[in-house]
Amino acid sequence: MKITNLYTSIAVNRSPFALDLGNNGLICYAAANSIAILDPNYDDSCKLLKIHAIHTNRVNTVKWIKKPGVDKENELISGSDDNLCVYLNIEDIEHPKKIILKGHTDSITSLDSIHVENALFIVTGSSDSTIRLWRINNLQEESIEAFQVIDLNRGICFSVKFVKLYNAGVLLAFTTDDDKIKFYGENENKVFEKIEELIGHEDWVRCLDFIKDDNGDLLLASSSQDSFIRLWKISPYNKNVELISKDIDEIQIEARTFTLNNHKFVLALESVLQGHENWVYSVHWNKSSTNTLQLLSSSMDRSMIIWTYDNDLCMWLEKVRVGEVGGNTLGFYGGKFNKNGNFIVGHGFQGSLHLWKKSNENDRIWEPAVMNSGHFREVKDIAWEPKGEFLLSASMDQTTRLHSYWTRDGKIRTYHEIARPQVHGYDMQCIAILSRYRFASGAEEKIVRSFQAPANFVENFRTLTRNLEKDVEGDTIANSNQKGAAVPSLGLSNKIVYEEDLLNPVNEEKKFKDEYPENYFVPILMKEPPTEEYLTQNTLWPEVQKLYGHGYELYALAANKSGTILASSCKATTLEHAEILLWNTSTWKIIQRLRSHKLTVTQIKFSSDGNRLLSVSRDRRWSLFENIPDGTNDVNFQLVSTTDKNNGIHERIIWCCDWTHDDKFFATGSRDGKVALWTKNSTCSESTLKDYSSLCSINISSDSITALCFACNIYNGNSYLLAIGFESGIIQLYSFNGKTCELLTSLNNSDAHHLTVNKLEFRPSENKIHLASCGNDHLVRIYEIEQ
Repeated sequence: MKITNLYTSIAVNRSPFALDLGNNGLICYAAANSIAILDPNYDDSCKLLKIHAIHTNRVNTVKWIKKPGVDKENELISGSDDNLCVYLNIEDIEHPKKIILKGHTDSITSLDSIHVENALFIVTGSSDSTIRLWRINNLQEESIEAFQVIDLNRGICFSVKFVKLYNAGVLLAFTTDDDKIKFYGENENKVFEKIEELIGHEDWVRCLDFIKDDNGDLLLASSSQDSFIRLWKISPYNKNVELISKDIDEIQIEARTFTLNNHKFVLALESVLQGHENWVYSVHWNKSSTNTLQLLSSSMDRSMIIWTYDNDLCMWLEKVRVGEVGGNTLGFYGGKFNKNGNFIVGHGFQGSLHLWKKSNENDRIWEPAVMNSGHFREVKDIAWEPKGEFLLSASMDQTTRLHSYWTRDGKIRTYHEIARPQVHGYDMQCIAILSRYRFASGAEEKIVRSFQAPANFVENFRTLTRNLEKDVEGDTIANSNQKGAAVPSLGLSNKIVYEEDLLNPVNEEKKFKDEYPENYFVPILMKEPPTEEYLTQNTLWPEVQKLYGHGYELYALAANKSGTILASSCKATTLEHAEILLWNTSTWKIIQRLRSHKLTVTQIKFSSDGNRLLSVSRDRRWSLFENIPDGTNDVNFQLVSTTDKNNGIHERIIWCCDWTHDDKFFATGSRDGKVALWTKNSTCSESTLKDYSSLCSINISSDSITALCFACNIYNGNSYLLAIGFESGIIQLYSFNGKTCELLTSLNNSDAHHLTVNKLEFRPSENKIHLASCGNDHLVRIYEIEQ
């Protein structure tokens, strides 16, 4: 059996130093508790090469280790909320070498490294109000301890940076919560001591970066929450230099001196750059292919600026500004140049990745390019469109996202996020597909919301996938005047944007009433997957119905194959609230309330023919309802079988269940590490099971089973293919012949998930076998399985 990872969707963690771009052309970024390695130059679209789960908690910062004389890095370091710094050598990307740096007692928020002679220096800043310095002399060590600790006396370190100060030794610059920049230098005793302090910013300094200019002087760029960028110059002391204050156009420039290991240096403020309107989170120096110095700054004002020095005007000027216009995004945490300076990568507040490439014709024109995207919090549920053309996912980042393939010339197919139908105000919990262009979702609120695709999405979907097959529902939507959707100010519901709203200019009364006119939908015909700003603003689906009936937050949704009945459940501690509500999706009315469970129903599954409904619950029971029309009602589900404490195999919470494609068997998975297979038999028992019984029970492990599903067709001639997901993140595939189960293969944490698997779904297809998965590690993955 061969398993290929077709698609992995994951976002960047919210942290200023969560992304770095190396001279090797690869991007490394923090994603949940792991480090992702991304190739942005792969086949005109980015490719995720590997994800390494080397931490046990959220990763805050990652950094490629630059080595003198080596053009392409294969070493990196990372810091996490697990209080650890980890050195990683990915020369063998499948089996990296790891060294753990222990010592901090709280989260590591910033770090840097430098090679000096035969040793590697690493500095880490932490929320425990200390900065620790490490020296690795032997890369064969498994763990080391810091050789020096700088106590910040309850201060918080925001940024640390190493630089080699000519022949005098290593200089350490760092910033804390007092708007100053501190310089520490390595003395003759190999200990770092304070030598200088820079004052000028009026708020916290968030980032530092060094580079050598054309004259051999060191330039330090510092960015601050005061919205300014300051450039400082460090040069060797020359006795002929006049060290006095000079008045130039009424601006006072002061040159000062400091000494490190008997070497004297001059320090002066070179320039102050003003162009951003909000906090400046990061700065990054680069020498372009033409050997021109350029500085990239990233700000919470939703822009990134490239600064260059103008020799004629003798000042630094803004050359290029890129970013987001409109929408409800909250700016950039960081940005990086590539080695040649012909493309830049940024990451935003909502975990988004952005890529701009310089035009070959005009170096002032930078064009956005296709980039990976994904959820930045736990992904709770996924669902395939009935024909398997796209996958919908729901996450605690308060969005639902639509993933599909992009077909290009030569029939190249790569999966991408192509729409964000719902951007909500509550954490999303569950999702159910009603038809190709309709779905229902549930969040941590009491309301079920239903959505329908707008005309603009149908047009773009057909263009991107090159699926020109016509369908009645799609044609009806494409020909309608419902072009898109927008969220009103302070609203949660996606309102329809009609064609006439786009044609008629906004009147003065509407302008006066609306404080945020930039949130209105703008239709675009896409030829490639959309960028983050377009996804956020212009791919919403209109909300067509709200369903009220539950007393607590929604937990599970399911729809029958035809999409005519929707079942929903909510969090519950009583029989009344543990009801399963059945909704008619034509009238949107409750048609039945099903009572059996006493605690939260964790998953609901309709059989393929839609006549039976299976539910599992926190009360350690499963219940089976069958539709038995009574002459007056076509929908009349009755409880026909259930387990109790005498005949129930599971001893803990039952998390998941699923039917085989032919409805002959169903499976249940529990926190007790067991999977039970059940079927209908010819004899009727006097117990609550009635005419259902257990075929077999698999004690897989002590690990909790949190997801399972059957493939949509027969596997290998006479067996069913069963996928099982665990709390540890691994996925196992079994074959079930109707009597026993046999393990086929297992995907470990490196290839599957690093945290709990929340949902598994096989793609509805008669050709290739595709398995989709999602988990608490923020990942959405699609695998191709070959027999």
